[in-house]
Amino acid sequence: MKPDKRWTIRPVNEETVNRLSDALKINPAICRILALRGVHDYESARLFFRPELSHLPDPFLMKGIRKAVDRIMEAIEWHERIIVYGDYDVDGTTAVALMYSFLKENYKGELSYYIPHRYREGYGISRQGVDFAHDNGYTLMITLDCGIKSVEIIDYARSLGIDVIVCDHHLPDAQLPPAFSILNPKQKDCTYPFKELSGCGIGFKLASALAMHLKQPMENVYKYLDLVATSIAADIVPMDGENRILAYYGIKRINESPCLAISTLKELGGVTRPLTISDLVFVIGPRVNAAGRMDDARKAVEFFIETDPEKIPPLAAALHSDNDDRKEVDKSTTEEALALIENDLVMLQRKSTVLYQPHWHKGVVGIVASRLIDHYYRPTILLTSANGKATGSARSVSGFNIYEAIHECRDLLENYGGHFYAAGMTMSENNVDAFIKRFEEIVSSTITADQQVPEIEIDADIPLSFVKPAFFNLIKQLEPFGPANMKPVFMTRGLRDYQGNSSIVKEMHLRIIAYQENGSVVEGIGFGLADKYDIVKNGPFDMVYNIEENEYNGNTRLQVRLVDVRAGK
Repeated sequence: MKPDKRWTIRPVNEETVNRLSDALKINPAICRILALRGVHDYESARLFFRPELSHLPDPFLMKGIRKAVDRIMEAIEWHERIIVYGDYDVDGTTAVALMYSFLKENYKGELSYYIPHRYREGYGISRQGVDFAHDNGYTLMITLDCGIKSVEIIDYARSLGIDVIVCDHHLPDAQLPPAFSILNPKQKDCTYPFKELSGCGIGFKLASALAMHLKQPMENVYKYLDLVATSIAADIVPMDGENRILAYYGIKRINESPCLAISTLKELGGVTRPLTISDLVFVIGPRVNAAGRMDDARKAVEFFIETDPEKIPPLAAALHSDNDDRKEVDKSTTEEALALIENDLVMLQRKSTVLYQPHWHKGVVGIVASRLIDHYYRPTILLTSANGKATGSARSVSGFNIYEAIHECRDLLENYGGHFYAAGMTMSENNVDAFIKRFEEIVSSTITADQQVPEIEIDADIPLSFVKPAFFNLIKQLEPFGPANMKPVFMTRGLRDYQGNSSIVKEMHLRIIAYQENGSVVEGIGFGLADKYDIVKNGPFDMVYNIEENEYNGNTRLQVRLVDVRAGK
């Protein structure tokens, strides 16, 4: 059974809510949601509801970008060979596709791209990639979504006569690489106003600066906003500030004039309605990521840059096939990992989960770690074997810094990196047992009681009578949703099962028809919540939920998507 969750209504400044209600004349629950997202007055609300491309910051505010533009223009003038280098995930491959495509339109010289192989080369700039560039005469390398930590390898590239422009959004270390220019708003002395761009977003800023330098219309760059929106969704960066503007117009472009690649994946995914950010996360993103997870991510870039409708179907089919393979491996690994935990009494009592199986597929261990947290809510690491080393991925729970916990084990590791909630590491297979013991000691001594219970953050406590089309239409105007602007979560108390019509569907899911004393009735579905059926039948009950549209047989109606259910009063 999945762990119980604690419900927390997010605190908000009630004066701000009242001020917004007076100014906007809309439902106060919507004003509460706006206030929680940093909207405080009429003008900020207007910009939130109607983002404008004219409010994107000037790319030349970013440290190093003028130097990067001048170096690229010099390479174009002198017909140098330019190579675009990127990471193997969605953010990296979309970034490479954007930069390569933009440069291709403006440079007829020798231009190529390089994506490292996840298993043979690993994350970041590889020596093999630098050697490829050198052996083929490339003198300028533009890295995207990687490079900020590649001090030694960029020094090596420089020794071979290759200038490197780093475009990266990961947190820099104290020592920066000796690159020709670094574009990363998280540098301590970079005054660029928005710090949370995706890797593709930084590539977009460089392309924007080049277009401005060349005095081109910005449409020459805006046409790639579909790629930028895909990267923002898949890389789970905050959906506020500049990212909100980029995603808003990226989704608009995807639904009005998408690139051939995205329209083909939409069709393969069986989506007939307009795409949302959620579709980019769950339909488009996995198929692109699967290339790097299961095979070679170069095929994802090849797919994104292809403009011939006759060549695109086999490329799409290859990604689709990789994703099918990924799902099978994901499922079998999850089942095996859960069995290992359930059959080990010692492991069941731990505050952390660290599992090591040499045969597990490296491409899915991060995904499976996240799935294990759904069952055993605690910091989780899955390790497998690659190139004679134990290597794996870590995922964390709300509020627990897993990167810091791994950092405390650094003497046992050969390599590691990541951030607060996700990380990766490599170690000698001989150190695995010691690492498991040390990691458990660190987690046990630092994790708090609250961090061991999943938390549901609730935006507003509302009556069931609010669940109406007019209210939902306002919610839709809060899109695109993502971190810092998640889909609103509501709570309603004191509900009962309507005429005994709630039921269990396919042994796992809970279908409810709920009513409140004022006479309001609503239908809902709770995936994986069949164990809450008795609570609903015995009533009264409280529920936490999102509001959504359900399309069936050409008919659309509102329903609630249950997040959790508990006994009411």
